[in-house]
Amino acid sequence: MKSSMKDKVEGAYHEATGKLKEVAGKVIDNAELEVKGRNEQASGKVQEKIGEVKKVMGS
Repeated sequence: MKSSMKDKVEGAYHEATGKLKEVAGKVIDNAELEVKGRNEQASGKVQEKIGEVKKVMGS
C-alpha cells in the first residue's frame, strides 16, 4: 500500500474512533474522554490531509 493511501486510511480510522470516544464521553458524562475523542478526530483529519498532499506530490 502506498504511503499516501496508508495515511488516508489511518486518518479515517482515527476520525471514526475519535467520534466514538467523543460520543461515549457525552453519554457517560466523561469530559476527559470527550476531549480525547475530539483530539483524535483532529489528528485523523491532519493525517488524511498529509496523505492527500503525498498523493499530489507523488510519494
